[in-house]
Amino acid sequence: MTEIATKARLMNKEEFRYALEQAIEGNAVAKAPFTTMWANGELKKEHFARWVEQHYAYVGPFAEYLAYIYANCPHEDARDFLLQNMWEEELGGDRHTDLLIRFGEACGTTRERVESMQHLLPETIGLQSWCYRMAFKENFLFATAALVVGLESQVPAIYRRQTPTLRDHYGFTDEEVEFFDLHIVSDEIHGERGYQIVLEYARTPEDQQRCIKIVEEATKMRRMYIAAISREFCLE
Repeated sequence: MTEIATKARLMNKEEFRYALEQAIEGNAVAKAPFTTMWANGELKKEHFARWVEQHYAYVGPFAEYLAYIYANCPHEDARDFLLQNMWEEELGGDRHTDLLIRFGEACGTTRERVESMQHLLPETIGLQSWCYRMAFKENFLFATAALVVGLESQVPAIYRRQTPTLRDHYGFTDEEVEFFDLHIVSDEIHGERGYQIVLEYARTPEDQQRCIKIVEEATKMRRMYIAAISREFCLE
């Protein structure tokens, strides 16, 4: 009897990495209209303020997401990375969320308004909830694929487009845009480390395919979230 479907084969690490990268490519936020408008200097500071209020709800709990993954991770090298990532988010110098709020205050919002999370779009709540679900419910491998490869690894490409415009066009100071400078560097390191963990521990064809699917899902979730911000606040 002839098989209807051919079972997926185990890819080597180069093939697998390329597949993960391609899963991001189609919906990469670096290419989103909101990112392009930002990079082109077509937004106002009030748009950045609204973005901060949404973005805080997504990235504010990032150390919590990582903590859930850490608790379920059996591999010392991966745990070391997750712990280092959490430390950098919360204790390694200025807390990352404080830097985000500093930028928001320079754009006209307030710490109280940002931290209240009373002005969230449904898509923002959806992204935050998805991150919690991935971290809490999924195997550490798939959670790492989702949050570190699918989401965190995108950040340097996004912020490299946006940050020069903040200085050159809008006149923000180095202190006001430190959030972006920091993440261009740190998330490039984190993203690469996440790739290495996924490449190492996805040891079956099924695990590889599941990681690819989750990375694609993560990318779509972030693209949906940023599209909602653009639709709600920039295209009125």
